[in-house]
Amino acid sequence: QVQLVESGGGLVQGGGSLRLSCAASGGTFRTYVMGWFRQAPGKEREFVAAISRSGGATYYADSVKGRFTISRDNAKNTVYLQMNSLKPVDTAVYACAANTYYGTTYYLAGNYYAYWGQGTQVTVSS
Repeated sequence: QVQLVESGGGLVQGGGSLRLSCAASGGTFRTYVMGWFRQAPGKEREFVAAISRSGGATYYADSVKGRFTISRDNAKNTVYLQMNSLKPVDTAVYACAANTYYGTTYYLAGNYYAYWGQGTQVTVSS
């Protein structure tokens, strides 16, 4: 069982940047594909980004490609989401999650993630 704790959310002006962190404990971090998801009020949860176990492969939603960067440090059991050029539409609760499946098909859907953090609020003002 792995526990995930996010940090780094907050209020930022449009065009600004934030860096989210997700610290893992209680499991073998390097064996999990890690993902970030977000949910805005009144909307369904959506995939944001995922990173392979080694960090060598990354996957992004089209809406954040070129603006967000996911990375991980297996020595620190931490995954990051660097968010640049933020827009008001990026406002949401962002949560990290851990995935035990193998295969890209399983990395983009929240249903395949077994462990979730509590989320951190990101608010982008116009």
